[in-house]
Amino acid sequence: MSRAPALRVVPFDALPAAELDAWHALRAANPALDSPYFHPGFAAAVHRSGRPVHVAVGRAVGRAVGGVDDGVDVLVPHHRDGRVLRPVGWPGADFQGPVLAPGTPFRPLDLLSEGAAAYAFDHLVEAAPGFGPWVLGRRPSPYLDVSGGLPGYLGRASRSGRENMGQARRRAAKAEREHGTVKFEADSRDRDALALVIALKRAQYAAAGAADHFAEPDRVRLLDSLLDARDGSFGGVLSTLHAGPRLVAAHFGLRAGGVLHWWFPVYDPAFARLSPGWMLLRELVAAAPALGVDRIDLGRGEDEYKRRAKTGETWVCQGLVTRNPARRAMAMARARAAARSVRTRTRT
Repeated sequence: MSRAPALRVVPFDALPAAELDAWHALRAANPALDSPYFHPGFAAAVHRSGRPVHVAVGRAVGRAVGGVDDGVDVLVPHHRDGRVLRPVGWPGADFQGPVLAPGTPFRPLDLLSEGAAAYAFDHLVEAAPGFGPWVLGRRPSPYLDVSGGLPGYLGRASRSGRENMGQARRRAAKAEREHGTVKFEADSRDRDALALVIALKRAQYAAAGAADHFAEPDRVRLLDSLLDARDGSFGGVLSTLHAGPRLVAAHFGLRAGGVLHWWFPVYDPAFARLSPGWMLLRELVAAAPALGVDRIDLGRGEDEYKRRAKTGETWVCQGLVTRNPARRAMAMARARAAARSVRTRTRT
């Protein structure tokens, strides 16, 4: 096996067409990278939103990888935060890692050039090569296998998943009786609906005492940009569920190929007793074949609804690549404290 290629760093918008083609080819060759977060369209949308994206590009001259003979082996899109590098889309990217073909060697320390002191990750795909020594924790990232739509899903779901989907069907009927015709739109282009999704999400953060993800204007611009993204293989997907004139629940996610990522779900608190999140998820599962989707990634977390709905799970890793022992020790202490907090919440 040849050594990991050396890396050079370029702004995203300076990548030549050949390297963008290589990105597509390398991703297509690696099933571990089928999440939309690894699609170059995601990095492009983040860059357009006003948050600069740089890409570490690796070359191994004369060697063909993933059907590409221009020497590109690996691309790592990232942001620079002082002396710390973070994966593209951080902190909103639920899957992270280098874009490379299976079997390509990678040395994470090669990312630490041009004054960078660390590369921090919190949703690294477990299959990412070379990161083992830098991983400080692992957490599950559940998904729904929705091939075959709702009947296919129900055949694979746990008993609690089937029960919740059955309850969602009955509650949708109740919502229709009480509030008017229930209408689901799987792929809406309604910008007013997107603005309402963001407003409801911000209210949800405030009620929970959580940091407001959308306090940064570039994150609002990112969703606007993704709603417009339509190249046939990648884009944002806005799904809405109404009862009469009222928006009951909605979701904004990312789609690439047959994978849809469950990203920003919201619901109107006035409908909380009807479990609108389950109503929306059921409709989305039923619509999956028409959307060309066979998997819905729910993202990292031990939320109760994810535990009930999932048909399987992968694992994502948290850690820090650094040459500084003190920085690594601090990161390890934070990781242990976070793990204790997760265990406490799970027990309660």
